[in-house]
Amino acid sequence: MTDKKNILLLFDRPKEPSFVSKGDQKAVFDIPPEYLSDKYKPIGNQVVSRFGDDAGERIPVKRISIPPLGEILELPRDENFSLFLPKHRRIAGRLIDIFLGVRSVDDLLAVAIYARDRVNPYLFNYCLSVALLHRADTQDLDVPSIIHSFPDKYLDSKVFAKAREESNIVPEGARMPIEIPKDYTASDLEEEHRLAYFREDLGINLHHWHWHLVYPFEAARSVVDKNRRGELFYYMHQQIMARYNFERLCNKMKRVERFLDWDQPIKEAYFPKLDSLVASRSWPARVANQKIQNLKREVDGITLDIDDMKRWRDRIYDAIHSGSVRDRAGNIIPLTENEGIDVLGNIVESSILSPNREFYGDLHNSGHIFLSYLHDPDHRHLESFGVIGDSATAMRDPIFYRWHSFIDDLFQEFKGTLPRYTESQLQYPGVIVEDIQVEIQGGRPNVLQTFWQQSDVDLSRGMDFQPRGSVFVRFTHLQHRNYNYKIKVQSNTARQGTCRIFMAPKFDERGNPWLFRDQKHMFIELDKFKVNLKQGQNTITRRSLDSSVTIPFERTYRDLDLSRPQGGEQLAQFNFCGCGWPHNLLIPKGSPEGFPCQLFVMISNIADDRIDQDTSGPCNDADSYCGIKDKLYPDRRSMGYPFDRAPRDGVDTLQQFLTPNMRVRDVSIIFENRTYRPKEINQ
Repeated sequence: MTDKKNILLLFDRPKEPSFVSKGDQKAVFDIPPEYLSDKYKPIGNQVVSRFGDDAGERIPVKRISIPPLGEILELPRDENFSLFLPKHRRIAGRLIDIFLGVRSVDDLLAVAIYARDRVNPYLFNYCLSVALLHRADTQDLDVPSIIHSFPDKYLDSKVFAKAREESNIVPEGARMPIEIPKDYTASDLEEEHRLAYFREDLGINLHHWHWHLVYPFEAARSVVDKNRRGELFYYMHQQIMARYNFERLCNKMKRVERFLDWDQPIKEAYFPKLDSLVASRSWPARVANQKIQNLKREVDGITLDIDDMKRWRDRIYDAIHSGSVRDRAGNIIPLTENEGIDVLGNIVESSILSPNREFYGDLHNSGHIFLSYLHDPDHRHLESFGVIGDSATAMRDPIFYRWHSFIDDLFQEFKGTLPRYTESQLQYPGVIVEDIQVEIQGGRPNVLQTFWQQSDVDLSRGMDFQPRGSVFVRFTHLQHRNYNYKIKVQSNTARQGTCRIFMAPKFDERGNPWLFRDQKHMFIELDKFKVNLKQGQNTITRRSLDSSVTIPFERTYRDLDLSRPQGGEQLAQFNFCGCGWPHNLLIPKGSPEGFPCQLFVMISNIADDRIDQDTSGPCNDADSYCGIKDKLYPDRRSMGYPFDRAPRDGVDTLQQFLTPNMRVRDVSIIFENRTYRPKEINQ
């Protein structure tokens, strides 16, 4: 048996054939001649001998009976790939099933080698990644981040011209990082550009891509059917919207406008400035005031009318207000208080777990499709989809947030039908939260601080030019100084509880105090963790670095050779936990004068929270948005509790909502408009 880590070499330089040497050790696969693609078969012997002469390691590839690839080959190698397109989704599900179905790692390597030079590179990368994450014998392999295979999805197209020039002229040790300007997609004349630092953040887009990798919506049911998957789809995207609106208020902009009227022009334009290294065309732009139109793109297998979307929307609203949905057999499934959101999430997305895809349709994904083809709805210009059509790039586009504001509003409609939390469901008798402080070393209490930080990432694995060697790119991103929570709690007995920490802006866009029914949508989750209380006075301290929402900055952009953990289960966890909100964006930007916020802390009753399971492992730290690998979601409560339902009668403000086991502290976020060079600042 060959070392299974050799499979990871297939992610290197996706445009280069499989027989070209791979990795820093110049490993070469001994590929059976019949596995070579038609392009290279006639010169098979020359090819194999030419690239095998200076091989650092020769890796044998087994001869097996290759399953027929069929329609998987219909997606050309120079086209883009989108999970939102039904045809692409279907063929991805088939290829994933092939990769999952082979018996051994050696067989998987053989099939993957055969497929790699025939299948669309984006499709191949996605399907092999999902398979490695979910096969029992490969879960301990560390799937490379997509930024290392396809850096073109994230970086200004000018970077690649500079990288080629540098690699040919400058020796590897002397190469300087290529700096990406902070304002390369628009100028300040475009109001939406104020949020480019958030929308175009590499870590945010990698989070969205990795989440959809961990939670694919089309493949074998055993891969898709994870605990509370539909609810997690709702909650992860709800939190994206809360965070986006928080950032908008920090930048003196109003909350995002829902994309409700699908017959009206879209005022926002977006010019991504991205060129594809694999697909034959660069990412198309969207000019201002374009309208979505009926789609007739036979090449993509899409014929969709806007009326289809309206019909699906109305059926879903009918289901919400009737409190039940119908499955394919006509059976009634009640949308219950606790499980209804999970069923609804699977319907809206829609995954193969939808009880009736034919009737309730494909609302969320089709919205992405319509918006991604605004510029060429009938393929007359032979254009591909825009960035919102790809989960790796969708969050760059302002229209993503307008669309997901509509999607979230649909979920909130359902949440509004549920029984309100009573005081007894919110209280924890005998527990009183007396005080909260936020502390930064050397800073003022209850003042959070943000600034610009520059970081370097090596993207040479995705670049197929000579000579080899590192190509570092330097980008600018938001960052905050690390801080600690100090929470004083009184308990009348020794017990456990769940500490839940959220934050929201103190005022709305007009500068007025919020009505609680509106503010509850603005709370972003900062942390959630178990606490052990002793009888009497307790002081809980917690580092911001330990947040249950985020993954460390280094893991988002990890160098696979320098930071890979040792050991099977550690690696399996590490792999899964590439999913997580980037830590540099845990805290919103704030403002130079100090942006007023309200920090909310609650100690909830562990008896209603606890899931009895072992959640130990090296990478269980981003479970709020991502869950825990192969485990139940580690909180029995509804995601977003206690802010996920309409307030009880008589509650108009946050103060009226509070019970003794909750506390609110006014805090301020001060933005220092200064850029620190890599490793220049000790956070």
